[in-house]
This record gives sequence, structure tokens and C-alpha cells, in this order.
Amino acid sequence: MGFDAIATFSLTAAMFLWGSSFIALKLAFQQYDPMVVIFSRMALASICFLPFLLKFRPSLPARGDLKYFMFMAFCEPCLYFLFEAKAIESTTASQAGMITAMLPLLVAVSARFFLKEHITGKTMAGFVVAIAGAVWLSISGESNDSAPNPPLGNFLEFLAMVAATGYIITLKRLTRDYSPFFLTAIQAFIGSLFFFPFLWLPSTTLPIQFDPIPAGSVVYLGTAVTMGAYGLYNFGVSRLPASQASAFVNLIPVFTVLLGWLILGERFTAPQYIASIVIFAGIFLSQAGNGRERMAKDALPA
Repeated sequence: MGFDAIATFSLTAAMFLWGSSFIALKLAFQQYDPMVVIFSRMALASICFLPFLLKFRPSLPARGDLKYFMFMAFCEPCLYFLFEAKAIESTTASQAGMITAMLPLLVAVSARFFLKEHITGKTMAGFVVAIAGAVWLSISGESNDSAPNPPLGNFLEFLAMVAATGYIITLKRLTRDYSPFFLTAIQAFIGSLFFFPFLWLPSTTLPIQFDPIPAGSVVYLGTAVTMGAYGLYNFGVSRLPASQASAFVNLIPVFTVLLGWLILGERFTAPQYIASIVIFAGIFLSQAGNGRERMAKDALPA
């Protein structure tokens, strides 16, 4: 098996959508409470999945897999979005991007112990190059008034990455027996149930007016990001080792800064152009020459 172009395209598209989610969240949070935004995106995604309920019936989880489904959904979207919602309120998109660059290393180490995935020197070199580029990209971004407490926000984003690690490792196990589309729907349904009680907390402010841009951002988050990004990523992970697929996360800062420049008018500096090239180089290095190893890894027993 050679270079998997379909998986690579799916993962890159997922990273673009996730990168755009930082911009959409900033826009949505301007008008709506974070818990309202997170619940709404989960509920919208769940509604989009309703027409496929009958198709999902043959894929219902086996009793022995229920604990994996619950742990996957508890890690992400539940814990992940709790941490990230508060992180985006406190830090800049560029600094949050710097923290997301730590995810591949967290996943690679975890996959080594829990999935018995071998980490090659070339893959590790690619990680180092990509992470270096992501850090460079993030620290070269300019801060703004929307980041009142960057240290707290960055710490919460790190906790979100820890939750994401648990999600990715568990997802890799489940994709051996269940379709990525079904797993994405499970995340949306459980996320809706989990975040619904947060709407009634005294600290949550329910919306009292309609604003087209924040409302459109919520719709985009619930459809294109929640359905599209997770569906594409789950499909990509089903075809690649978890540690290798996670390297694509380093593309998120690239897309976030680029979209911030296009949509929010943020300046894209010369160092950020160079850092973006470094990140793409690291992604390419981590992917090159892994075809034979991937066959051996995919043959491992569950």
C-alpha cells in the first residue's frame, strides 16, 4: 500500500474546517454564551444525522464496546469543548494554535503504549519539524484585546489536547468495527445530551436577539465543522495509524492564521509564511515512506 491520497485529502480538509472553527467561535462568542454555542452546534449536527437513524441500526454498539463509546464521547466532544470554549474566551487563536501543535506528540506516545504502533525515526523527525513550525507560526502572531488571560487560556487549551488524545486513541480502536459516519453521529448525540443541562445554569446567558453573523457561525459550526470535520477526520484515522494521522493537526494553525487574515483582517506576516512552509514540510516528512509500515500496523489484532 502506497501513499493514501484519499486519507490525506480527508485529513487536510478536516484540518481546514477545524482551523476555521477558531474564527467561527470568535464570531459566535461576540453575541452568544459559549455554552449556548456549543450545545447548538451539537444539536444541529444531531438533527442532520436524524435521517440516517435507520441506516445506523445494524451498527449499534456491542455490549463490550459501550465503555469505549462512552469514553470517546466523554473525551470529545464533552471535555474537549468545555476546555476549548473557555480557552477561546481567554487567549488568541494563534496561541491556541501553538498548544494544538502538542497533540501529535501526546498521541504518538499514547499510541505507542495503547495501540502498539511503532514510531519511526522519519515520523518523529516530521513531528519535530512540524511542531517547530507550528510554534514559530503561533508566537509570530500578534496579540489583541480578545485575549484577556492568555496563560489561563493556553492551559485550558492544553487540557483540551489531553482530552483529544483520549478521543483519538479510543477512536482508532473503534474504527476497526464501526463506520466513521456512525461514530461521528454518536459524538453529536451524546454531546447534545451532555451540554443541554448547561443551558440552565445561572452562569449561562440565553440569547435574547438574533444576529446574522454569530448565528450563521453557529450553523456553520454545527454542520460543516461538527459533521464535516469529524466525519472526514474519523474516515482518515480509519485508514492511517493514529500517530501518523495526528500529524495533520499541525495544519490547524496555518489555516487559522490564514482565515483570520482573510475574514478578520489579521495581518499575515513574513515569518508566518515561512513557518507555514515548515509545517507543510514536516507533514510531508512524517507521511513519506510509511506505506509498508502501515500494512503491518493495520494487521495487528484489536
